[in-house]
Amino acid sequence: MSTHTSPPTEHLSTLSLSSSFSPAVLTHLKSIANNEHPLPPFQLQELQSFVSGRLDDANSQSQHTPPQVSSHDPPKLPPRHHEASSNASVDLKHLAEYLASPEGDAMIPLADTDLSYPISNYFINSSHNTYLTGNQLYSESSTEAYTNVLLRGCRCIEIDVWDGDASLSTLEAEEKAEEKKHKHRPHLPRTLSSHHRKPASDKDRPAASSSAGGTLSLPTPWQSASTAARAEPRVLHGYTLTKEVSFREVCVAIREAAFVTSDLPVIVSLEVHAGREQQEIMVEIIEQTWKGMLVQPTSSECQRLPSPGELRGKILIKVKYVAPERVTTKAAVKAATPSMRRKHSSSSSSDSDNQGSGEAKEKKKSSIIEPLSALGVYTRSYHFKGLASSEASVPCHVFSLSEKKFMATHESHGPTLFSHNRNYLMRAYPAGTRITSSNLDPAVFWRKGVQIVALNWQKFDAGVMLNEGMFAGSGGWVLKPKEYRGHGQGQRSGVSNELQGDAIAHKTLSLSMEILAAQELPLPIGDDKPHGFQPYVKCELHIEQPEERTGASIEGGGRSKEGEYKFKSKSCRGVEPNFGGEKADFANVPAVMEELTFLRFKIQDHEFGKDDLAAWACIRLDRLKEGYRFVRLLDANGDGSRGLLLCSRAEMAEEPKFKLLNGTSAEMVRVFTSHNAVITSSSM
Repeated sequence: MSTHTSPPTEHLSTLSLSSSFSPAVLTHLKSIANNEHPLPPFQLQELQSFVSGRLDDANSQSQHTPPQVSSHDPPKLPPRHHEASSNASVDLKHLAEYLASPEGDAMIPLADTDLSYPISNYFINSSHNTYLTGNQLYSESSTEAYTNVLLRGCRCIEIDVWDGDASLSTLEAEEKAEEKKHKHRPHLPRTLSSHHRKPASDKDRPAASSSAGGTLSLPTPWQSASTAARAEPRVLHGYTLTKEVSFREVCVAIREAAFVTSDLPVIVSLEVHAGREQQEIMVEIIEQTWKGMLVQPTSSECQRLPSPGELRGKILIKVKYVAPERVTTKAAVKAATPSMRRKHSSSSSSDSDNQGSGEAKEKKKSSIIEPLSALGVYTRSYHFKGLASSEASVPCHVFSLSEKKFMATHESHGPTLFSHNRNYLMRAYPAGTRITSSNLDPAVFWRKGVQIVALNWQKFDAGVMLNEGMFAGSGGWVLKPKEYRGHGQGQRSGVSNELQGDAIAHKTLSLSMEILAAQELPLPIGDDKPHGFQPYVKCELHIEQPEERTGASIEGGGRSKEGEYKFKSKSCRGVEPNFGGEKADFANVPAVMEELTFLRFKIQDHEFGKDDLAAWACIRLDRLKEGYRFVRLLDANGDGSRGLLLCSRAEMAEEPKFKLLNGTSAEMVRVFTSHNAVITSSSM
């Protein structure tokens, strides 16, 4: 995965129109400028304000710049317009400059986010098994994966930590020394057996020696008993063929990239499968590497969750919570025989999803040492026993549920689940069976109020595209809709039975989109022949399903999928196609909530068999501008490209707003608003 960079915006004053726009796009711009397809009045006024602003800037600059002798007259800008008229033609160059500027972007930029609410009132950009670079079974682990997602705006990352191996540490050190001596020699991988060695068990460790006096002598936590080389924890996907990476190196990579693009807090979700000795080394590495970035433990129990604004530049550790008194009573027994027990980590299930019962199961679990547990100040992982458990009212608790467990809870306790997530943190993550790194549908979980929806960023599927639509242009923290927020004080006034359909106003949507032309489209991955490229546009509208509101079983169990409403244009040829203004009409779509509804654009190559993805964009519906706009496209790797898609969306007509009763669309209450806040018709 590469770092997401925005495509450059060119200043057309220094470029000719023909070199700035493709013939197809220029044809449509001329049609708009000549009033054959006029700008809507509001956009004409926008254009005039843009030109006036350029004039004001030019005048201001001239007042502060000494006059210069020139053989050419200065460029003339048009006079100010006091009234917008849809019947008047516009200057083509000004129109082109306007549409090429941020004003012409199809996506409304996010206003400054209010960061004063408790952290449970935000959706948080999150990654699952962050260390992996590909599939969940045999791909590489890399520190670059952490750097990449953090630079792309991710604010919650995951580290699966396992015991280090002293022999491997020695071998790695030797390999690095050899690489330094032979910088141009290609790196040869270790043997398969050493790459995928099963984590060491207690019986593989050297036995503790006894002194003459019979006192048990244990190896220190920071040095192996058999070698002077330090055995440090490793990061990998347990019981798979994935390759490991050093925990220390991961921590360093996080430190270097955490606050480059945003100073908003980063949550590090630790899945600890290491024994007690290695946990002590983890604490040492964390405190050394993230010194000054960690949230300091409070002197008293947490009574409320802080706001993101209070946590700027801070790293929050999410780790399994163990009460200090419980750790103290077990410490003497555990210290003599350090626990090296392992659990399957494929679905990050160590802290919430395994329903333990009885002391026998409790003894099978790895113990978390108190110093490590204490690092979880406001994000303590608790074993999920149900939404009515005592842990469910602890202010700083975090429940982590797999998508399957989450869906079961949705069906059995839907209203309670929604109510819980107004005030407390919850994390949802993909099932362990997703070995190709496919994803769940994050919008389903967001609409249930889940703050941390962890996705496999290794694969650009519908789930990751929707995630881009949610968090584009944000600092990785997006304030929930007002009706989804709670007080965050940790005080429960009783379990609410309010369904999510009752919490927020829904609307009837009639969306008509006009696809005009595109330019500089990126080719599909591995394709280098533009003449054989046959692009078409696919538009998909992702909306809330009735089952989400009622607590009924959701089709597909929340898996990532195509939008419920779809449109496909005709295919053209080349990287600068003219789609001729094809329209897609999505009429009378019921029960739409704009803030959590998404419009996805995909540019695909028409081929025999599977049509490869070339470019895409995803826009949250409440951020989709009206009028003629450019949709800025990302390539198939999720990187910024120079690709642009010219579209049109018509002015919206005013319609009543509806609020659902009992989560169904059959019973509706008409709620009129005083302003044009409801999307009923549009065109793009």
